[in-house]
Amino acid sequence: MMGQPVVQSDEGVTLVGAGELTDAVLTAALARAPRLVAADGGADRALAAGHLPERAIGDFDSLSAAARAALGEDRLHHIAEQETTDFDKALRSIAAPFVLAVGFTGARLDHTLGVFNTLACHPGRRCLVLGAEDVCFLAPRDLTLRLDPGTRLSLFPLGEVTGASRGLVWPIDGLAFGPAARTGLSNRVGAPEVRLAFSAPRMLVILPAAGLDAALAALAGT
Repeated sequence: MMGQPVVQSDEGVTLVGAGELTDAVLTAALARAPRLVAADGGADRALAAGHLPERAIGDFDSLSAAARAALGEDRLHHIAEQETTDFDKALRSIAAPFVLAVGFTGARLDHTLGVFNTLACHPGRRCLVLGAEDVCFLAPRDLTLRLDPGTRLSLFPLGEVTGASRGLVWPIDGLAFGPAARTGLSNRVGAPEVRLAFSAPRMLVILPAAGLDAALAALAGT
């Protein structure tokens, strides 16, 4: 399924999906990741917000005829296979320091779950999923976050994984996490620096959207 990247960038890339998307979220993403790419019908979302994606990637089963005409064939990258989602197709086609994925939450739950599954399938990609309320990313094995004490920090495992922590109100040392076992929802930051270590890249970290810059800084150091 892997091929040569369609988009290569030395700076962050904003990837737009066809889910719920506010102007504020898109503006926040573009301020940090100025290159804009769309996953299939996400091109319609971007165009409606007044932005022309440099590329649209997907199987194009949800891209409108109007968006196709606005983009022109040279901006379209068609991937016909149906074994993966359009988010997966787009993410694996981008080579960048990080990707900010917007428009992938708040609509269909199956699509959102598919996004999280894709993060687990591509642990080498630094991708943060940004919504109006939260930012979520797959944690590397070691992560240091600088956040205000009291900040909500949730952990959700996508597979069996153990971990250790410093700086959380409720430490996770010695706990066995799994989708059908323990999760780490609604933990809290107890110190200005949080250190997390995991046995495998299978843990989602979920922060308030205001923690986006802290998450970007942490991932840049991994």
